[in-house]
Amino acid sequence: MGHYALALRQAQGDPERSRGVGSQRVIPIEECPVHHERGNRIAFALRDYLQRANVGALLRHVIIRVTEDGREASAMLVVYRNDKSLRAPVKKFLASAETPDGFFVNIHDKPGPFMVGDETIKIDGRSHVKEVVGGVSYLVSPTAFFQTNVGAAAAIVKLVLEEVGAAKSVLDLYCGTGLFSLQIAKAGARVLGIEENRLAIKDAEANVRLNRIPDGQVRFIAGRVEDSIRLNRNTAGGWDAVVMDPPRQGCPPSVLSAVFEQMRPPKVVYVSCNPDALAKELPGILRAGYSLARVQAVDMFPHTNHIETVIAFQRG
Repeated sequence: MGHYALALRQAQGDPERSRGVGSQRVIPIEECPVHHERGNRIAFALRDYLQRANVGALLRHVIIRVTEDGREASAMLVVYRNDKSLRAPVKKFLASAETPDGFFVNIHDKPGPFMVGDETIKIDGRSHVKEVVGGVSYLVSPTAFFQTNVGAAAAIVKLVLEEVGAAKSVLDLYCGTGLFSLQIAKAGARVLGIEENRLAIKDAEANVRLNRIPDGQVRFIAGRVEDSIRLNRNTAGGWDAVVMDPPRQGCPPSVLSAVFEQMRPPKVVYVSCNPDALAKELPGILRAGYSLARVQAVDMFPHTNHIETVIAFQRG
């Protein structure tokens, strides 16, 4: 699945910093060479309609999702407020040849690094797109996280399944829409997934039904991982393996302590999207009595410096 954000207006900030690497300066582009061609067409067609309507002060991002085969696509316009001046350009866009299968408006008026706000309005079309990874189907809503490169995601899934092996009970932390949970359950294990994003959990539960996984084979908890493993006694122990796929900042110390010092499962499979965060966490994990069984990098975003790393830890 392709998934990227197109910035629509000049970011606010320190003009000196905006000239440097890692700034918030917006660079105009006419294509994204690593993104699906349909995603490019949708994004730039919408940009043109919005620019002609002169509504730039309302806009933050456009977020596009395109399935690997290009058959399904969604677009979400992230705005500071849902102003009526957006109606005409959006209506023209939805009547054009580049209209996506689903279109949404997200209202996000708070500063900070988060791409989307709490309120999402479906304007037209489907509520989800459906992606297939390793023979398992996933319905993904516009604000839920899903790995953006499906080929690389399939490689990561394969690595995780290999390292989980014959485990009969698996705890999946930061499970998202169930990318790993469903695959592990299909392989025969009992799985509990935990994820903070409630929309992602709804997607995960729908995906269980979509793939006809037996009742009770996989369950999900909607809540912050650090709270859920502390408050829910079902997470306390007895797991053959734990899978962890945390956000870019890595795992909070309380989660690392709960997994590696209190639960102490025989196997932990850690999927990291940030080598710097992982490097800071490694010494504490090793001091807790775990050793590295496997380290495998996966090139998630070709032509960039972003990689995913799958690390298998074993106890003792």
